[in-house]
Amino acid sequence: MTKKKNKNLWKSKIITLIAEILVVISLLLVLSQNFGFGAQITIWINQLIKPAVKELDITGINSSYAVLMQADTGKVIGNINGDTQMYPASMTKIMTTIVAIENLSDINQEITLTNDMVADLYAQDATQAGFQPGETAPAIEYLYGVMLPSGAECCRALAVTIAGSEDAFVDLMNQKAEKLGLDNTHFCNTTGLHADDHYSTAKDIATLLHYALKNDTFREIIESPYHSTQATNVHPDGFTFYSTMFKNLSDTTVIDGQIMGGKTGFTSEAGCCLASFAEIDGIEYILVTAGAYQAGTPHIDDAVKLYNRLGEASSVLYGK
Repeated sequence: MTKKKNKNLWKSKIITLIAEILVVISLLLVLSQNFGFGAQITIWINQLIKPAVKELDITGINSSYAVLMQADTGKVIGNINGDTQMYPASMTKIMTTIVAIENLSDINQEITLTNDMVADLYAQDATQAGFQPGETAPAIEYLYGVMLPSGAECCRALAVTIAGSEDAFVDLMNQKAEKLGLDNTHFCNTTGLHADDHYSTAKDIATLLHYALKNDTFREIIESPYHSTQATNVHPDGFTFYSTMFKNLSDTTVIDGQIMGGKTGFTSEAGCCLASFAEIDGIEYILVTAGAYQAGTPHIDDAVKLYNRLGEASSVLYGK
């Protein structure tokens, strides 16, 4: 009789524990909806259920610099010259975007692009999203314009509107870099156009992306393959621009996962660069590569290769 009673007691305790765990998960999901950190909650729950790959050989790629990171913990699990200074090119725009999001009081604030904002960008042959001087659009459209087609005019419009000048906005970027502990990073502009004193490291960019992905607006933007703007005074039917990563990535599927989003970059000094993230077996990983000078899309090829390798390692980990 005592054994039966003890057995029933243990069953009761187990049922109570399961119920408590479900209540906690439910509360976390409610909080995620109310306070805007749903993606991070999902990562934490997945990590409780299954472990992430703890180390991966990332050699044999095109890029001279690379860092592979667990998205939940920020732990580096693969490193090639990750702490060596390099030129980040348009991966700079990750910082431009997150600083803009955090400093805009209203992401639907109307912004008008002016000639003064963009005159020198034409001379530098900077990549444009397609907004024209005199065009007025909500800030959110310019944010998409920064991250997807890598529009330099969008960077300037946001910077001048928020801080009064590009230089003042760059000060905000460098302050943010210092706050995040990006000790080997210094920005001179919002676009990533080459300057000798504009530099970062693969590890710093990975840390920056790790931070930015916690913001739901940023995540929604970077995960979008394309974006169609609403009607403006210059484009009455709106217009559509495309992610420079997704348009060069014919298939986002990798072994046991999917590439979720990313920001490309290129200058002749920086080579091809890519800051991306993927979900493998329900766990997110961040990959930053730079310094790929081969023809074609060597940065995209590196990402597909390493995420597939990560998928293979994950399959072994889970005994598939």
